[in-house]
Amino acid sequence: MRDTHALLGPADVRELAGRLGIRPTKTLGQNFVIDANTVRRIVRAAELTPEDVVIEVGPGLGSLTLALLPEVRRVTAVEIDPSLAAALPETVAGRAPDLAGRLHVVQADALRITAAPRSDPASGPASGAASGAASGSAAAGVRAASAEPRRGGRGAVRGEPVVLPGPEPTALVANLPYNVAVPVVLHLLAELPSLRRVLVMVQAEVADRMVAEPGGKIYGVPSVKLAWYGDARRAGPVGRAVFWPAPNVDSGLVAFTRREPPATTASRDEVFAVIDAAFAQRRKTLRAALAGWAGSPAQAERALRAAGIDPQTRGETLDVAAFACLAQYGPGGAKDQNEAEEHGEGAFAGDEGDDARDEGDDARGGGAGRDGGHGRPGGGRLQ
Repeated sequence: MRDTHALLGPADVRELAGRLGIRPTKTLGQNFVIDANTVRRIVRAAELTPEDVVIEVGPGLGSLTLALLPEVRRVTAVEIDPSLAAALPETVAGRAPDLAGRLHVVQADALRITAAPRSDPASGPASGAASGAASGSAAAGVRAASAEPRRGGRGAVRGEPVVLPGPEPTALVANLPYNVAVPVVLHLLAELPSLRRVLVMVQAEVADRMVAEPGGKIYGVPSVKLAWYGDARRAGPVGRAVFWPAPNVDSGLVAFTRREPPATTASRDEVFAVIDAAFAQRRKTLRAALAGWAGSPAQAERALRAAGIDPQTRGETLDVAAFACLAQYGPGGAKDQNEAEEHGEGAFAGDEGDDARDEGDDARGGGAGRDGGHGRPGGGRLQ
């Protein structure tokens, strides 16, 4: 890697922060990387090529940015903090002047990033809904807005959708804050179909949830929704000492490769709706948990049987392909509801026992699941 002398060390990070009057805050999840070997390791794990266009969320003081620039065609750094966004080009110009032309800084909320208008028939209507939490660097908060997208640039209004300037990004590489890590990854995968690879550093617990397989206790909404877009795997642990200030949790690297979503006639939004419903009450059987989604327990059973799924099973046993199949038979699904009823015919003698069965589910342990549609971070950890 060229220009290794330009990478930031502990003294550099503290000096830059002091000069800018920045004190890392928990609100923005700011834990700055101070170890040059760690950023080199991240770049290696990302398997980048000289033609890649990287989007980096939360570049902070530029530790990872300086390591990325020699390896790729362009880095688009999305930073919500105006002081950090303004300082980053100056830092790069001072430490790696020959690479400064490869950097473009966009001051914006990462959850407001959108692609230029285009159709994406494979994934259906765009949806930024997601859940999760993690540890990391400078942040991207969640703010609702409805406005026409504008071209990104320094000073972009936080509440407006922002279209990234320049060539479409092919990779996401970032040290993500604990409280928005999964929402940011899912949002960018939904909005930027050009993204083929992802390498993110997140809280270790969240890394485990992102790559979890069906059947485990930590398998849930983040695991299934990420699997819609492709294949995720752990790419190694990261200790606490490489950050300033040191967080109270360990971190981990997650690598991701995009592939085509599962075959289904349902849209992505319809698939994600049934995923959210299944895990909102994960202790219940799917027949009970999907009653609200389907309209009644009986209709949930019909849809489940039509999809070839045992109504007495639970959501954590299904992979994303099963959810994609099931969504075809639910509200708004493309499959004829008569087909669902035919598959379910004779499976039960009527609906008289619905209430009793549902009450039994509640008695065995109902209640909201830990992996519901929206993450609720507390103390830096998933609840």
